[in-house]
Amino acid sequence: MTSENLKTALYDTHVSLGGRMVEFGGWDMPVQYPSGILAEVKAVRTATGLFDVSHMGRLYLSGPKATEFLDWVLTGSAASLAVGRARYCMICNEKGGVIDDTIFYRLAEDRYLLIPNAGNRPAVVAWFQRWIDEKFSPGCTMEDVTASTGLIAFQGPGTAEVIDRLADTPLSGMRPFSWAERNVQGAPVFVGRTGYTGEDGFEMLVPGPDVVKVWTALTGSGAVPCGLGARDVLRLEAGLPLHGHEIDEETTPIQAGLDRFVRFDKEYIGSTVLKDQHENGVQRKLVGFTLPGRSAPRAGYSLLDQGETIGSVTSGSYSPTLDTSIGMGYVLERYVESGTTLDLDIRGRTVQVTVTELPFYTRPRRT
Repeated sequence: MTSENLKTALYDTHVSLGGRMVEFGGWDMPVQYPSGILAEVKAVRTATGLFDVSHMGRLYLSGPKATEFLDWVLTGSAASLAVGRARYCMICNEKGGVIDDTIFYRLAEDRYLLIPNAGNRPAVVAWFQRWIDEKFSPGCTMEDVTASTGLIAFQGPGTAEVIDRLADTPLSGMRPFSWAERNVQGAPVFVGRTGYTGEDGFEMLVPGPDVVKVWTALTGSGAVPCGLGARDVLRLEAGLPLHGHEIDEETTPIQAGLDRFVRFDKEYIGSTVLKDQHENGVQRKLVGFTLPGRSAPRAGYSLLDQGETIGSVTSGSYSPTLDTSIGMGYVLERYVESGTTLDLDIRGRTVQVTVTELPFYTRPRRT
């Protein structure tokens, strides 16, 4: 860490809780707490876990051309998104490569909230401003409120019960990918039923001065503080991509198996390439794979078939939920079938892996 890194409003809280701080996306963030990553993962899968995700961006897009603008820069449809709902999609360049993946919320007919990833926020802001200036000004404006707000992710099967006790009116009836405004412990909070763990949960946009108060209320209700290490294991178990690993500016959503988040009935930046790939196929695709034991595959490790390199790992970890090692990586298209066996080169040692359908983990249905 350096003094040049940005700090969230919860930095001192993390330090006081014993969080091990690391640099991530230009921010000082907790990678884990003294309880450890395995305990944090278990808390999210079985009860409630709490993440500071204030390093992620918060952008408001407003104006009579805001919908038209978002339909030009996003793979998903803004026009068909109802007020009160949210949608996951990608921001692509002209080659179809992924500048970032994002969730955006429709706040009103002409107003949206969009959440870019931490390290990509400057690139997304510059990309958006370029297209606003070229095609949509003065009908669309962008406001970056990252510095003046906090973002907390409250995840796990017990979250609805807890948040109903803390909010002025219940939130447990919210649909996934919807949002509401509530008062939580005296603070005005924007709450989305979204997350990045594969569990039920809520993400809360909180005014900067109220972040510590809301965090403390949630931990006081039993939520376990969790760091980036647990967050990475959880998203990997859920088969969710991480920008810079499964997706980047040289990789398209089609290669990443994210076709369901791409509209093929509208024109937008990169749409010609994505439509062609969707119709005609691609040479390499993202797959999941498993291997026995706790030997975690690392990004960059080679995947082999009879000694020939046919792909490489993008992410990997031991999965405490499944008690096996899991990974994702890109392979030539002919190797994507579930059950295919490949070899993984771990620093000169070869281990057999089995291609597996994603996601590795799916949460039990609520009853």
